[in-house]
Amino acid sequence: MGEANVTTYLLDRLAEAGVERLFGVPGDFTLAMLDDVEEHPTIEWVGCANELGAGYAADGYARIRGLGAVCTTFGVGELSAINAIAGAYAEHVPVIHVVGSPSTATQAAGRATHHTLGDGDFGHFARMAAEVTHAQGLLTVENAAAEIDRVIRETLTERRPGYLLIPADVAKASLPAPDAPLALEDEASDAASLAALRGAAAAAITDASSVSLLAGILVHRMGAEAALHDLLALGVPHAVSLWGRRVVDESSAHYVGPYIGAVSSPEALAAVEDVDVLITVGVQFTDLMSGFFSQHLPETTIEIGPRSVRMGDEVFGSVAMSDALAVLGEVLEEGGLVGDAPDADAAGAGGGAADPVEAAEVAPRAAASRLPVVEVTAEAAEPADAPLDQAALWDAVAARLREGDLVIADQGTSFYGMGMHRMPHGVTFIGQPLWAAIGYTLPALLGAALADRSRRPIVLIGDGAAQLTIAELGTLIRDHVPAIVVVVNNLGYTVERAIHGLTAEYNDIAPWNWTAVVKAFDPTGFTRSVTARTAADVTGAFEQYDRLGGRRLVFIEAVVPPLDVPPLLSALAEQASRANARRDD
Repeated sequence: MGEANVTTYLLDRLAEAGVERLFGVPGDFTLAMLDDVEEHPTIEWVGCANELGAGYAADGYARIRGLGAVCTTFGVGELSAINAIAGAYAEHVPVIHVVGSPSTATQAAGRATHHTLGDGDFGHFARMAAEVTHAQGLLTVENAAAEIDRVIRETLTERRPGYLLIPADVAKASLPAPDAPLALEDEASDAASLAALRGAAAAAITDASSVSLLAGILVHRMGAEAALHDLLALGVPHAVSLWGRRVVDESSAHYVGPYIGAVSSPEALAAVEDVDVLITVGVQFTDLMSGFFSQHLPETTIEIGPRSVRMGDEVFGSVAMSDALAVLGEVLEEGGLVGDAPDADAAGAGGGAADPVEAAEVAPRAAASRLPVVEVTAEAAEPADAPLDQAALWDAVAARLREGDLVIADQGTSFYGMGMHRMPHGVTFIGQPLWAAIGYTLPALLGAALADRSRRPIVLIGDGAAQLTIAELGTLIRDHVPAIVVVVNNLGYTVERAIHGLTAEYNDIAPWNWTAVVKAFDPTGFTRSVTARTAADVTGAFEQYDRLGGRRLVFIEAVVPPLDVPPLLSALAEQASRANARRDD
């Protein structure tokens, strides 16, 4: 390892936090830093095709490992990555963005330097970054150690991105290696707040005849999944937001499916809206995740956030999510609201789908019983030789999923096509439904797969989205990342067609020969390409991956009709169209 300096100090701290890959694109203001990266014993450089892809890869890595890092050069590089950083901010993903800048002498001179706006102001881009990062550190020789520690600590604590600007000369300045572990902030709950919460929850639950739970993505971000599973093991009926898929075990007989406001299934609507007491944990309602804010929660709702709990007008502050879940579990047990453990044989674990329901077509709902067990059919679809359509495609994909898979679905038909399918226990399902940047998933798969090579990575992406970030397919091939890549070839932006302009030319894309594209990216023969025109073709491609021992990248071009839309996306798109046309006058 090279001489201890600011760069090696940063790398040591990142490694201490669990980072083993640094994604990025080299630039002249980072080259000397990258010499230290190459010599570091723990952190490996992953060069990407462009900075946006590197940022998405760091995001995907962070969702699996708890922290990701991307390194770009000043100005042109960091602005290319800023879309990815903004997405990580919106979706509560801790990513450190390391930017190499011109030397302190160059900046002090104020000269028109390349990668700047030529006006002598070297602070433009840091000011931009401040809008989409939680913590920013502009490093000097004097503050480097303290600022690196602070930014990493706040990034981990707040689960949002951090920004470190390192002038080229500061990066190589001498700095001893860390002499003590990074001190993280104490997130212990306030005992008085917990006691008050217990009392208020007990009073609400004592007189309740029905209680259920709705879980969201922040359960994962706050590391509270174990506490949630302990509570749900009591037999509490539960739903998830689409954004929170897989924070619960979807094979449980007490799982009723995703809750999406008025476009939910009748079972999910009843379990969430027709109960005396609803517990929400880690839920953030967004337009697309709530049927455009069509949710109707019970009057008595216990809302568990990252560090506080709200019941009506009462807020219990300084309460960690895991501690709140533990307290509510105790209250449920003491109140007799404990159901039998789900029968494993009764719990569906395959790929069946439930049709979404339009707001105006929601069927009358029976009141939820005290602790109902909702049966959900989830039978795997058989391979078919009929021409492939959206329904058959997602049934076929869901039927081939297995425990432990890592599934990343791009916004559009992929995310919403899979939205109503149960998934086997242990599957991690990743999407980006709030930021909703198409093209995110292919480079995110790179990061997520490198974060845990023991899992089978599967990416589901539309052809329009894939054209945005297809260059990172070359990175996947170069680094020999075995995966299943499903590109939905429907000749355009079908998610946009569903909202407006069904046959409009602006929703078309340039047609690509996808198998030829894959061949162009692969000079080594690492990939296998399949054009799937039936469900049987999709199933066969998954089987081919397994026959190859999971040591190759299998690329599936799934050809479906251009105007075919998954039912859930169709329902949401109609509401989106109404919302976009609505006037407030």
